[in-house]
Amino acid sequence: MRETRADTRDALLLAIGLHVLLFALMFAGLWWTRSAQPSSAAGSPVEATLVDADALSESMREVLSERPEPVAEPVPEPLPEPVEDDAAPLPQPIPEPVPEDAPTPPQQQAQDFIPVPDTTDQDEVVDTPTPTPSDEQKLQEEKRRQAQVDLTEKKRQEEAERKRRLAAEAKEREEKLAEIRRKRAAANREAELAAQKLKQIADARAAREAESAASSAGASAPAGNGGTDTGLQARYAAALTEAILAKWTRPETVPLGARCTLVIRQLPGGEVMSAEVSSPCAYDEMGRRSIEAAVLKAQPLPYAGFEKVFARTLTLNFVAQDR
Repeated sequence: MRETRADTRDALLLAIGLHVLLFALMFAGLWWTRSAQPSSAAGSPVEATLVDADALSESMREVLSERPEPVAEPVPEPLPEPVEDDAAPLPQPIPEPVPEDAPTPPQQQAQDFIPVPDTTDQDEVVDTPTPTPSDEQKLQEEKRRQAQVDLTEKKRQEEAERKRRLAAEAKEREEKLAEIRRKRAAANREAELAAQKLKQIADARAAREAESAASSAGASAPAGNGGTDTGLQARYAAALTEAILAKWTRPETVPLGARCTLVIRQLPGGEVMSAEVSSPCAYDEMGRRSIEAAVLKAQPLPYAGFEKVFARTLTLNFVAQDR
């Protein structure tokens, strides 16, 4: 739409009219403000001029001297107080206004602009009560009591764990000891069986040797007629060995079945004068000393029934075996 000159003229006239109306409103407002000022309750101010009495004329002095005395105004009588059932409270005096002390000095600089708003919910912060000193003390006491309870429970658990561990170790130790005892008992049984077998073998060998010696010498020399009873001699040697074994503890260094020659000097009745180890002997020094001591402990040696084959000095072939 194209603007014409008529439109421009109308717009100009409207603008002028608007400005005239604004000026008129401003003038009316100023006039209204002046006329609206309240009048003083004391009336118009009184103007006075101080004049020296000596400078007045005679006529003015006479007029002033003839001025009548002012009449005193009558004092109004007090009104009677109204009688009521409930006396109204007396009006309290209005306290004088006291200028308030500023709690904080006025801010000298403007507050910094915070580009990012605070996301903290102020309502929730205000609703959360601030703990008082007594509440804080109770809270600390509760925390200490809970810590003591936790410490006591921890100690109890540690003590229970220690007892359980000690019980497990004691049980394991008992099991190991029982296993060792079982193995040792089995070894002792095996050793006893082996010793019994060796004894049986030795007895059988001695019996065979005695039988063979008796059969070979039976025809040449009859027993008790200037000859030697080899069977009785073999039984005598076996009796001596049994007596010595009863008093001997075989050292671990002497193996089973080891042989050693003993030379024993004795008196009739079996009292031993001396016992010495002779060659050949497969025992070590400890085994030799132990077998000599066993011969001395075994006295009196077997004598009754073996008088025919008794000898003051005899040589015994000893075989190591457990009793």
